[in-house]
Amino acid sequence: MSEQLAIIVTSLDRLTDREAFLSQIRTAASALAVPFDVVVADTAHQAFGVATRTALASARASHILTIDADFSGPMSFIADLWARRRDAEILVASRYLPESRTTMPASRQMGSTWLNRVFRRGLSLGIQDISSALRLYRADVVQGLRLTAEDYDVLQEVLVRAYAAGWRVREVPLTYAPNPGVRRKAHGALLRSYLRTFLELWRLRNSIAAADYDYRAHDSVIPLQRYWQRTRYRHITDLIAGQGPVLDVGCGSSHIIAALPRGSVAVDILPNKLRFARQFGVPLVRASGFDLPFEGEAFECVLSSQVIEHVPKEPSMIEELCRVLKPGGRLVLGTPDYDRWEWVWMEKAYGLAAPGGYADEHISHYTQRGLLEEFRQRGYTHEATRYVLRGELILAFRKPL
Repeated sequence: MSEQLAIIVTSLDRLTDREAFLSQIRTAASALAVPFDVVVADTAHQAFGVATRTALASARASHILTIDADFSGPMSFIADLWARRRDAEILVASRYLPESRTTMPASRQMGSTWLNRVFRRGLSLGIQDISSALRLYRADVVQGLRLTAEDYDVLQEVLVRAYAAGWRVREVPLTYAPNPGVRRKAHGALLRSYLRTFLELWRLRNSIAAADYDYRAHDSVIPLQRYWQRTRYRHITDLIAGQGPVLDVGCGSSHIIAALPRGSVAVDILPNKLRFARQFGVPLVRASGFDLPFEGEAFECVLSSQVIEHVPKEPSMIEELCRVLKPGGRLVLGTPDYDRWEWVWMEKAYGLAAPGGYADEHISHYTQRGLLEEFRQRGYTHEATRYVLRGELILAFRKPL
């Protein structure tokens, strides 16, 4: 689709001089030299979230700009958002960047700042202004999100679901003041709408379904999780160091991707993980570990960490890892060791603390003894054994020449 812009205006029913506001938008949009259409969301008869979702779903354009009538200031943010449309799939005109200029009554400033700070922290969102309705969306991205919020909480829901899907969200500075012609919405209603969906969004944000789950776990506020991720990172980067280009199968969103040497390739079956991993600058391939799209004996080092326990033992994914490894190359394989009572009990505890987490997805159980015997029969040389808290097993093998 060629570039087109749909401009959705919300809360226009709360504005006294509606035509003047729309005229300002059309004048600013005309300077973009792109076909555009202005649509007024029916917030007069529907809740904000319902009207916004309906308007987003029906827009027919490559990009969608949303503007809330509770805005007074230069419409230059429209050009600013449009100029950076390729920087991210969602752009937010933000009141809280250092370059932004905001004029609000002290009480409203305090309430808005507090809400944004709490929800930004609670939902681990990397932007400052999660409640700004002045945004530019790539249409196919926002229309692909499963949105259910019915009120102003739709603004947070869009961001959380975008993060979970691996899409990029960025901010641009905004000069902002409340529109004096708009009847103020009650902050109590805003707070209720935010709290209503906070728990659901928090669960999604901190679930394994989130694109950046592994990446964020490396710096988790939970000491055990942080220690576990960083110990795994240290062991694996040590075992792949100096081994040549690496094929990382089931890469997820781990910090390990950024440590792969030049010439490496990262593979995962999940598109949201790969979207997030774009930031690492490593070639990415979407593929199954059972059917890797590479010639045999293509890589000097093959890594697969915390993957084989999530897939059936038959057909053998290990067979495919061995196929693409060069003779004399190193295979680094990580998986829980179910011979260790420490792991068995940790997994039970984790399952109780985080139902629906990784522990519930471990459908294949491996042991150190079993893997050593399997690779002995293949003629591989066992070169290293590492553990994370005597539970997670990391092995290194050398393929025979």
